[in-house]
Amino acid sequence: MSDTQTPDPKTPASQTPETKRPDTKAPDSSRRSERSRRAIYDAALALVSEAGYAKTTIEGIAARAGVGKQTIYRWWPSKAAVLLDAFLDLAAQANEALGGDADSEIPDTGDLAADLRYVLRATVDELNNPVYDAPSRALAAEGIVNPELGARFVERLLEPQLQYYVRRIETAQAAGDVDPDVDPRIALELLVGPLNHRWLHRTLPLTHAYADTLVDYALRGLAPRT
Repeated sequence: MSDTQTPDPKTPASQTPETKRPDTKAPDSSRRSERSRRAIYDAALALVSEAGYAKTTIEGIAARAGVGKQTIYRWWPSKAAVLLDAFLDLAAQANEALGGDADSEIPDTGDLAADLRYVLRATVDELNNPVYDAPSRALAAEGIVNPELGARFVERLLEPQLQYYVRRIETAQAAGDVDPDVDPRIALELLVGPLNHRWLHRTLPLTHAYADTLVDYALRGLAPRT
């Protein structure tokens, strides 16, 4: 008599020794992490806009995002760090929506005044947008009392943007449109400094007309001496 056993025809094939279960793919942890990260960014920006920075907490962000607070602490040391990364991501998305990329420059049409009006008007629109206004103010305020965060905010967001102005002014100097003795890093502050002062302190409305006037006034001082 053979030692080989014949499977009972009533036994489901899945239970026979010869049958193997189909392979199943493990969950994509990177995709899951990206979904969680995106949810955390959205939650942080929404809470800051709705409740203000002081009332925004890691616990609140976690609850809004549908994640455990330890997930947040695994990636960020504080709510300020979460907000900074969320804002950087928001800025990158806005840039992509406009067809730009991380290395976008100020346009160079050969008309410095027109190019500067274009970029300052876009800045006015962004600062007046509630989506950007609340997190921008929160980061600016926190950066004053938290030097480390302030330095990261400048390094990762502000300084790269300011360097766009530097390069455009240098191009204008090479074309003979700006005094060659002008320091571009100081010159750009004639444009962005007043704009940010009016926005931060809400002294007067922030408008395209104001941006255009800043360009006119600044270029008078930057013009080559004859």
